[in-house]
Amino acid sequence: MSHFAVIAPPFYSHVRALEALAGELIARGHRITVVQQAEAKALLRDPRVGFYAVGAHSHPAGSLARTLTLTAHPSGPGIFRLVADLANTTAMLCRELPTALEALAVDGLIVDQMEPAGGLVAEALGLPFVSVACALPVNRDETIPLPVMPFRYASSTRSKKLYAASTRVYDWLMRSQGEVIARQAREFGLGERHALHECLSPLAQISQTLPGFDFPRRLPACFHAVGPLRPGGAAPSIPDEAAAEPLVFASFGTLQGHRYRQFWAVAQACRRLHARLLIAHCGGLNAAQVRALAATGATVTDFTDQACLLRQAQAVITHGGLNTVLDAIAGGTPILTVPLAFDQPGVAARVVYHGLGRRASRFAGAATLTGHLDALLHDSGYRQRLAALQPQLQQAGGAWRAAQIVVQALGAKRPVLAGVA
Repeated sequence: MSHFAVIAPPFYSHVRALEALAGELIARGHRITVVQQAEAKALLRDPRVGFYAVGAHSHPAGSLARTLTLTAHPSGPGIFRLVADLANTTAMLCRELPTALEALAVDGLIVDQMEPAGGLVAEALGLPFVSVACALPVNRDETIPLPVMPFRYASSTRSKKLYAASTRVYDWLMRSQGEVIARQAREFGLGERHALHECLSPLAQISQTLPGFDFPRRLPACFHAVGPLRPGGAAPSIPDEAAAEPLVFASFGTLQGHRYRQFWAVAQACRRLHARLLIAHCGGLNAAQVRALAATGATVTDFTDQACLLRQAQAVITHGGLNTVLDAIAGGTPILTVPLAFDQPGVAARVVYHGLGRRASRFAGAATLTGHLDALLHDSGYRQRLAALQPQLQQAGGAWRAAQIVVQALGAKRPVLAGVA
């Protein structure tokens, strides 16, 4: 069987999705090795997945903690420091991957769309690779806004001008990473490249999204929307109170779990509506904050089985992370998004566009959240529209389908067309 390397940014949600795909491939007899800075090994949970450390000199102990801190606080001048940090990691991988991949003797690569080094090095070495969008796809289409933009979809000339202007602003903000991509592409003899969307696989591009959750758009023939990449899970631990009161689940993800002010407003909103609340802060809150939230009647934990719990909740309040929203769609759970950064505004815009939930500002107080949450709990239209997505979700294939595409694309080294594989 084959040996595949996984190249991805060292972020928890991305690793979880790719680890589910890796598990499916391992079950088919393939070998999987993640290549990243040494500290990223701690993110892996499946002992069957191998790990190869690179970047010992440029990314010593403490580097990942710095990256995660920057990622958790990306507003203001912090965005420039974060982009520079990401560019530094891309440069490191471009330097070290050729030697690492030769030592590992891999047959192909599975590359997260958010790490351009994987695609650049794969092309330079003549290795086949597939791209995986763990977040919203970075594929460009001038008729829709970029994933990081909060704009609603519209087809007017004015909207298209707005999308184009915002794209220019985004490319300017990302210029330090764009410069690394351009320099490395020239050094590898690959021609002009300047952005993430120019580093994607021509063989297969796999996405966690669903057509019914995206804006109308154009995508390449090798693009496959397979839905959430998830392993099987056990039943979660949930509050034992009487089921007469609705259950609300709140999580702002692994990087934004420190948002105590937002959790406090959520807790007050649930208290006003007499709704049970379970908060998963992913280790972001301290003991005093946990006690204060628990005093409002909320159940507070660090982690829980999110996918299973959402099948029992009547609403979810989330930062708009794609993984949480996809789990909510799978569970048929109405969604209140409070986007904070990255592709979360784009995810929130899609939630509203498809009528799956609502969006609130990150500055919203308890009164505003109460109004949104009350509508989600009592308007059956949200659940009806979520239910209409279930057949598409069930047919998408998830990690099993993604593994099938990977094996076909990397084995045959030919494009795998949607609807054909």
